[in-house]
Amino acid sequence: MGQRCEVQFADSAEEDLDAIIAWYDAQLVPDVGPRLVAAIIERVEQLEFFPESGVVTPEFDNPLLRELQMPPFRIVYRVESADLISVVRIWRSERPMDPTLGGNA
Repeated sequence: MGQRCEVQFADSAEEDLDAIIAWYDAQLVPDVGPRLVAAIIERVEQLEFFPESGVVTPEFDNPLLRELQMPPFRIVYRVESADLISVVRIWRSERPMDPTLGGNA
């Protein structure tokens, strides 16, 4: 296999994961949130070896800002360098992203 990338979660992405757990807890299905978060983390692990495997996030049209699809979620990440990836957001697919965020996504 090729070179392994380090994958980090930005504070915003960690907050998104916490919000997923909290939402399902509030829906009285507290076991669902942690299972989804574990599945999201497992999906993100592919970036360690395939950092550009996601598609360019269409709202930003920036080749360094990409996303993995994991319905109902979009896992948005930034290619920081050849050996560093930052997961910046985990949003529901139906939620539009604000293109005015630019490089702050």
